[in-house]
Amino acid sequence: MDTEQLKASLKKLHANLEDADTLDGELKELLQVLDSDIQSLLGKGQSTAERNGTDQPLGAEAVSLAARTQSLSARFAAEHPRLDPVLRELGAILEKMGI
Repeated sequence: MDTEQLKASLKKLHANLEDADTLDGELKELLQVLDSDIQSLLGKGQSTAERNGTDQPLGAEAVSLAARTQSLSARFAAEHPRLDPVLRELGAILEKMGI
């Protein structure tokens, strides 16, 4: 279930990014790297679930991504307030996946 929530949050993030007025190059690059890392984590989670027959947490990697997501949220909240709630949601989901 967490992976489905994560995918939904990523879709929201992409929609908000499309609607964003202007994003500086640094933020755009950081978000692209984060998105790529989350997609990789989802792929690993799917492989693990297929092997184990479960949707188990992904541990330290998810926690690390959660911390990066929350850091991005705090860093860019003032400049891009529409992205902040989605980034916080992503961070919370990733954190739960690391439990």
